Amino acid sequence: MWKNIIDGFTNFISESGIAILINNFFDGGGYKNVIMIIVAFVLLYLAIKKGYEPLLLVPIAFGMFLVNLPQIPLEGLMDGPIGDSPGGLFYYLYKGDELGIFPPIIFMGVGVLTDFGPLLANPRSFLLGAAAQFGIFLAFFGALFLTSIAPDLFQFAGPEASAIAIIGGADGPTAIYVAVKLAPHLLGPIAVAAYSYMSLVPIIQPPIMRLLTTKKERQIKMVQLRTVSQTEKILFPIVVTLLVVLIIPKTVPLIGMLMFGNLIKVSGVTDKLAETASNALMYIVTIFLGITVGATTSAEAFLNVQTLAILALGLVAFSFGTAAGVILGKIMSKLSGGKINPLIGAAGVSAVPMAARVVQKVGKEEDPTNFLLMHAMGPNVAGVIGSAVAAGVFLSLYAK
Repeated sequence: MWKNIIDGFTNFISESGIAILINNFFDGGGYKNVIMIIVAFVLLYLAIKKGYEPLLLVPIAFGMFLVNLPQIPLEGLMDGPIGDSPGGLFYYLYKGDELGIFPPIIFMGVGVLTDFGPLLANPRSFLLGAAAQFGIFLAFFGALFLTSIAPDLFQFAGPEASAIAIIGGADGPTAIYVAVKLAPHLLGPIAVAAYSYMSLVPIIQPPIMRLLTTKKERQIKMVQLRTVSQTEKILFPIVVTLLVVLIIPKTVPLIGMLMFGNLIKVSGVTDKLAETASNALMYIVTIFLGITVGATTSAEAFLNVQTLAILALGLVAFSFGTAAGVILGKIMSKLSGGKINPLIGAAGVSAVPMAARVVQKVGKEEDPTNFLLMHAMGPNVAGVIGSAVAAGVFLSLYAK
């Protein structure tokens, strides 16, 4: 009897997470898992203590934390069914990412929460939203360039370069959707980079905005936007869907769901659908998407030179996208005789509504009576459309 008790206790100890971690710390790369757990704690700190995109970073960080804890082979969270093993929990939840289901559903919720009124009131905002996508294409060619000069270190062909480039749009669901379709093996670092830069918008953008504008330009006050009729708001999602999908059919899942979400909001007759899509449904999907994306960031997949390159390219793309929007804003300000504040061009990235709030904050620092938020929302929502269109272009080129 005592022998059975001792053997059972010994087996319990040998199969514990502590024993697995100790046994694999060096030979099995366990130290890398410790590094990833530390990264997860840093993301949790940024989300909880600093308030940077907590609804996204908390699930992603905790998924990262869970998948890097010691696990018994064939019983891990992301393991698929093998033999008698049915597979881990996240393996099945991840199907929503893998099949491209979760990102479009989130886009539907975003559509409900988005007010296209400022864009309709000032159609020139479309140009600022388009200019901010410059960073996406810069990162695309940057990834191809890295591969051409160091093929032994980087393997970024067209599909991989496309998925990395979308980080520059500061649009997490779009980045995940494109990564799943074109470069699923890079999903972890791409998703973490995209959401990290989204959360760091208030830190990254202001220095670029101040560098490229003068104090006088930052103090420009813009006239109040005209009132947009409900008919215009109803026609907008229908017309945009028709035009964009006819030109780039691959945008249907993203643009279609974004505009459908907006339509059920502005129609005035589907309030319960709009409430469900923008609250319970979107938050449920956000939980599943965030925690499963975080679970793809195993140490083996994340800690390598390609991940560092992805993080660097994403930062370059986001920074240059911001700069391109501000520069076009300066040009438009000159052409309009000083009626446009160039700061609103920085909101052309798709981080809604954070980028618009940053514009408001920077403008208010120069003149407390200046109110730029609604003017910045035009380029901001145009950026959402622009990043989805850029994604459609890449999908048309490389998706099978």
